[in-house]
Amino acid sequence: MRNTSKPSGVGAVIGWTALSAVAPGAAHLRAGWRRTGLALLSVYAVALLALLWVGLTSDLAALIGQLLAPSWLTAVTVGSLALGTAWFALVVHSFTVLNPRTLPAAGQAATGTFAGMLAVAVLLPFGLVGQYAAISQTALDDVFTAPATPLPTEHEQDPWAGRSRVNILLLGGDADDHRPGVRTDSINVASIDVRTGNTVLLSLPRNLENVRFPPGTPMARRFPGGFRLPTGPGGGRDDLLFGVWEYADAHPEIFAGKREQGARALIDAVGYTLGLKIDWYALVNMWGFARLIDAIGGVTVTVPQDVVFGKYDEGLVKAGTRRLGGADAMWFARSRTNSDDYTRMGRQRCVLGALLQQADPATVLSRFNRVALAAKELIRTDIPRPMLEHLVPLALKVKGAQVTSVQFVPPLINTGYPDWTKIRTITARAIRASVAAPPQAAASPRPSATPTAVTAQAAVKDRPDPSAPKEITEGCG
Repeated sequence: MRNTSKPSGVGAVIGWTALSAVAPGAAHLRAGWRRTGLALLSVYAVALLALLWVGLTSDLAALIGQLLAPSWLTAVTVGSLALGTAWFALVVHSFTVLNPRTLPAAGQAATGTFAGMLAVAVLLPFGLVGQYAAISQTALDDVFTAPATPLPTEHEQDPWAGRSRVNILLLGGDADDHRPGVRTDSINVASIDVRTGNTVLLSLPRNLENVRFPPGTPMARRFPGGFRLPTGPGGGRDDLLFGVWEYADAHPEIFAGKREQGARALIDAVGYTLGLKIDWYALVNMWGFARLIDAIGGVTVTVPQDVVFGKYDEGLVKAGTRRLGGADAMWFARSRTNSDDYTRMGRQRCVLGALLQQADPATVLSRFNRVALAAKELIRTDIPRPMLEHLVPLALKVKGAQVTSVQFVPPLINTGYPDWTKIRTITARAIRASVAAPPQAAASPRPSATPTAVTAQAAVKDRPDPSAPKEITEGCG
């Protein structure tokens, strides 16, 4: 039987309407709509228990990865908007059943205004979620265009197809509208343990000479003794590692007429140099990277000394620990003024390490639209879209794992006459050390050193081993 009692005043209408926004059915029970109220509260309680169960039993990282699947993003977009509309209607109906017409005119105006504002307020979060999902769908569709590769039958339940590591070639390109081709100024391989997330970042210098290609490949047949071209008219060299992509793209006849083979040629060269199988590549446009840094509000880095940049040395990034916007961060990483390639590689590593540490989920969510827009302009990759379901959880593992780096620069190697065996040996050793390290060794406190250890460390410090893997932010202040 419906209760005909009414709330006693403006405060009661406002209070019960507000309560209905967080406990659907409360206002209906107060107004005597018992069956409706109990049904709403029951459905709400079941939904909360289901969400709690999912939260307690699911792998959050894996769940986030699954939500990036096209079907799930579409479901989130549609579902959030539908749920938001339903919640909006629920608040309005909760207000109506409380019979505010019995109130004085001023009370009706006050409670009606409050109910309207509350209904809009509960709709906004659902609308925001739907918007984020739709933007994510568009951005991911624009970036991840490579066709999916079916897994071998024996690995259908294993997304890594039996691999213990994933090796991703990370490239920084400087292509722009005023220059044809793609020059890869920054060349790194992230070798990631799929179990722990421990990662080794292997950095090759852009000016590596005589790079080899795997036997039997088109580039190996063209350059059996290594990538070597005649010196240009001005004495410049385009046959260094950074020029492989551009050269391959410009000579489709090497690949039986196939075009855009630059990425494949560079993957072959880098993989053969390091003794690794490269799974995928991601090419980052340097100025797109700057826009990404701007999108998250900048990065804090320590600039060890003034860095001059610009065609006429008109720019300056001053020394000190400071928060840099995208343009200054890129000039800090890339300026050639008073710098060699190896100093630049070190600065690039520091910017990458700062971004890895400082791009926390809260920052990304709060600036989501700008981050998504920057990502669309930032990345070119051959990673298939379905692999995101597995790569996102892996990336979250990496953020909390040990990330070390090896830079193949002098005196470790001679870029003019590289010792290929030495490069592969150091790579294999760095990966073995990463596998043996605890998953969160980078985050765990180090024990205090004994006097003997201090003496030993001091001796080693005077003659550091350039081949030893280092923390990615080591030496970055």
